[in-house]
Amino acid sequence: MWPHNCDLVTPRRPPSPPLPGLALFSAYLQLKKKLEDEFPGCLDICGEGTPQVTGFFEVMVAGKLVHSKKRGDGYVDTESKFLKLVAAIKAALAQG
Repeated sequence: MWPHNCDLVTPRRPPSPPLPGLALFSAYLQLKKKLEDEFPGCLDICGEGTPQVTGFFEVMVAGKLVHSKKRGDGYVDTESKFLKLVAAIKAALAQG
């Protein structure tokens, strides 16, 4: 029998990660999957967290910035934004 004042009697839940980080990670995973479905086996997609600064969601294709949340593009959350990325990737693949 545990003593009444023991912390193990009422376990505490660990704190949840902050929502902005989860939202960015979720947006990254969704975009990654959608692009991999669009270009199977053709892309090397990687994500990099920015622990010192939040709110970045940048997409670079062949070294060129083609989408920037900080620049006002927001998330890739519309078909037109996605098609802009698809066009940039197709152009980069055509150049080889």
